[in-house]
Amino acid sequence: DPSGAELPLRVGASMRCDDYGAFGLAWKSAPNLLGSCERAERYARVLTSVASYEVQAANEGIYLHLRRDGERTPGLRLSNEATIASMAAISQEVSTSTFQPLAIYFKHDVPGSAVAHEGHFGCPVHFGTDMDALFISHDTMQAPNRVGDSSIVRFFDTHLEQQLSKIDDNASLERRVRNQISTALSQGIPTVSSIARYFDMSGRTLQRRLSDRGYTFQALVDESRRELAERLLRETEYPLAEVAFLTGFSEQSAFNRAFKRWAGQTPRSFRIKA
Repeated sequence: DPSGAELPLRVGASMRCDDYGAFGLAWKSAPNLLGSCERAERYARVLTSVASYEVQAANEGIYLHLRRDGERTPGLRLSNEATIASMAAISQEVSTSTFQPLAIYFKHDVPGSAVAHEGHFGCPVHFGTDMDALFISHDTMQAPNRVGDSSIVRFFDTHLEQQLSKIDDNASLERRVRNQISTALSQGIPTVSSIARYFDMSGRTLQRRLSDRGYTFQALVDESRRELAERLLRETEYPLAEVAFLTGFSEQSAFNRAFKRWAGQTPRSFRIKA
């Protein structure tokens, strides 16, 4: 494979439940694959702070969505493909049914050809879509797992709940929102609804989750503008008018006033001292 298209697929296919510790054991001991996927949705934060899963029911089957923020860089493409391939691998490992997804979806564009991917997953693979996901039939989801055991499930669920309770995701949500605001600023000040759509939630839900953590959306917009402005002033030689534009200001004078309020000095003084 000179193009390297199959590399993330091979990496993902090599993964086993035991590679995921208590999470993997909880996945393996669930009564069926649906229970395994629901545990991925609930306990993903035990494994990683940069990705999450969502189970979504549809008439023809169930979507297992991979949620991972960030620009669709080559690195993120490889990581997402490897993760989707690993979910397929550990599904086949635990299920008594032959694991055959109905379809695979990726947000990124096709890396040359879909032939290798469709050969690997044995189903249609769609690129350039609005999701990263496996689509699995209800029958496959309901087939018993090989070592499903309710008492073991309860043990590992308790263990994972304890681990989950120790994880503070306040900063992670706040930081992800701020990063997305910074990305959007060059197009003007983003609305809470536009940022919420990026996280697949409503504006009201995002505001509530931020409020639960002691933040307001407007405060994060203000802090994101300040952080971005300081970084541009320190690390680039962009004219002040360009810095103002990139941080969502239509006029340099408004940017100067805001920056002085943030930093207690003018942008020019900050740049000289940085």
